[in-house]
Amino acid sequence: MAHGEVNHDYHLVNPSPWPLIGSIGVATLFIGMVTYMKGLFGLEQGTWWLGLIGFAIIIYTMVGWWRDVVKESRAGDHTPVVQIGLRYGMLLFIASEVMFFVAWFWSFFEFVIFSGARVGGTWDATNPIYADGLSRFADWPPAGVETFDPFHLPLINTVVLLLSGTTVTWAHHALQHGDRDGTRNGLILTILLGAFFTFLQVLEYSHAQFTYDGTLYGSAFFMATGFHGAHVLIGTIFLIVCLGRLLGGGFTPQKHFGFEAAAWYWHFVDVVWLFLFAFVYVAPHLIFGH
Repeated sequence: MAHGEVNHDYHLVNPSPWPLIGSIGVATLFIGMVTYMKGLFGLEQGTWWLGLIGFAIIIYTMVGWWRDVVKESRAGDHTPVVQIGLRYGMLLFIASEVMFFVAWFWSFFEFVIFSGARVGGTWDATNPIYADGLSRFADWPPAGVETFDPFHLPLINTVVLLLSGTTVTWAHHALQHGDRDGTRNGLILTILLGAFFTFLQVLEYSHAQFTYDGTLYGSAFFMATGFHGAHVLIGTIFLIVCLGRLLGGGFTPQKHFGFEAAAWYWHFVDVVWLFLFAFVYVAPHLIFGH
C-alpha cells in the first residue's frame, strides 16, 4: 500500500482517448473545409457534410475532455501546484490567440501602407503625390468600397462589449466573496450582452456594401471581425457552461479556475475589439474620409 501513495503535488493523468479523438476531428474538419471550397477525394465543391462531421467530433471531444477535467477537480487532484500549471496553460493559449491577431494587424497595416504601390504608385519621397504624407494612402480603402460609419452600429457594439466586461468582473468579484446570487446575475447579464453583440454583428454584416472576395479591404475586414465574432461566440458558450456549473453547485470562492479562465478569455476578447474598432472602423472614417 505504501508504494501506491502519492508523495508529490502533481497530478499524473490517466490514459485518455481525447487527444487522439480531437486530432481526428480537427483533421476531418480541415479536409471538409478544403472539400467544401475546392472539392477533394472525388467529392464535389460545396460538399458540406464532411466538415460538419469534423466539427461534431471536436465538440464531442471538448465536452468529454473538459468533463474529465472537472471530475479531476472534484476528486481533489487540482492541488495548488496543478492549479498554477492550469493558469500557465490558459495564459499561453491566450498568448497564442494574441499572436494570431498581431499577424492579422501586421498584414492589415501592410495593405494600408503599400496600397499605392499595389495599384501602380511609387515610394519616391520627392513625388508631390506623397507630399502631404497621406496621399500615399489615397487608395485605401479601395475605390468603390463604402465602409461602415463607426459611430453607429460599431460604436453600439463597442459599448455592449465593454459593458459585458464590467458584468463578468462583477460576477468574478461576487464569486470570490461567496455571493453566488451576484455571480449568477452577473453571468446572466454577460451572456445576454455577448449574445446581443453577436446579433448586432450579424445585423451589420447584412448591411455591408462590400464582400469578402471583392477587395483586400473586404477580405481583411471579414477575416478580422468574423474571427473575433467567433471568439465572442465561443466565449459566450464558455460562460454558459460556467453558469450551468454554478447552478449545479459548482465553484467555491477558493476553487473556481474554470470561471476565472472564462473571465480572462472574455477580457481578451474585449481588448482585441478595441483595437479592431480603432483601426478597422474609426481610422478609415476619420483619416481617409471613407
